[in-house]
Amino acid sequence: MSIAENLKTVQDRIAFAAARAGREPSSVTLVVVSKTVDLERIREAVAAGAAVLGENRVQEAKEKIEALGPIAAWHLIGHLQTNKAKYAVRLFDLIHSVDTIGLARELDRQAAKNNKVQDILVEVNIAGEEQKAGVAVKDAPVLVREAAILRNLRIRGLMTMPPYSEDPEASRPYYRKLRELAASIGRD
Repeated sequence: MSIAENLKTVQDRIAFAAARAGREPSSVTLVVVSKTVDLERIREAVAAGAAVLGENRVQEAKEKIEALGPIAAWHLIGHLQTNKAKYAVRLFDLIHSVDTIGLARELDRQAAKNNKVQDILVEVNIAGEEQKAGVAVKDAPVLVREAAILRNLRIRGLMTMPPYSEDPEASRPYYRKLRELAASIGRD
């Protein structure tokens, strides 16, 4: 199957799932993960309609973004070390993995230097898995409140990585819990 056919299949599945959930398919953002993918295949994916590309390593992303330019929105989907914040701010439209106030403050500082407001997601370790990154559920409200006052950051939401399962339905309780957490933070 070609990249265009694969992309269409995924988009159709998103549309079906969105309709089943009573949502508009346009309210779902498909992030096409381009890590370890060569430039030609990335160009092919963008030509087929991929509008958002996800990378998990700053150095690999830097090389691709320099070679390809702004052909799509670029998202950092992997863990970010504070010492790479200055590069991440220059490269990415959205950073998915903010899990400490120290990282948030450094991103804010680097964004200010670049005259930018950096969009971020706060990563929550909703399942409490030791091997995964993310702020603990109990600490998430404090992190969100403290990050929200930083002038050069804009919190776009929360994100999580539920435990791996072959059954997509097994992830639903984790996303439900994340939605409830977001709602409770919004009420605070």
